[in-house]
Amino acid sequence: MSETLKVTLEKPDGTVAILRTDGYINNTGGEEIARQAYALLGEGTVRLLLDLERTKIVNSIGISILIEVLEKVLDQGGRLAFCHLTPTIEKTFQIMGLAQYARIFPTTEPALAWLRGEAE
Repeated sequence: MSETLKVTLEKPDGTVAILRTDGYINNTGGEEIARQAYALLGEGTVRLLLDLERTKIVNSIGISILIEVLEKVLDQGGRLAFCHLTPTIEKTFQIMGLAQYARIFPTTEPALAWLRGEAE
């Protein structure tokens, strides 16, 4: 299993950013997500979507980093959503409490609508 996580940034409009992951979210992968998320927050983009379609495993360190990212997003009055989670990752996020403060969606479109405030 590759230790390298690729993160692709998309900005479909001026209000939302999508971070698409490809690979294993461990300490280095989580740090790369955090680096890009914090840069976006610094630019004023506070509505983030993490698309994990190409991620099959998130370890405990990766989850703890995602929780830190979520806290920073919420501290800035933003929203964080996840989409395309495997059933295992979704269940883990539910158990770890991520789903209490961030929303989980099956696909990109409803997540973007929620992030933009177009749907609840």
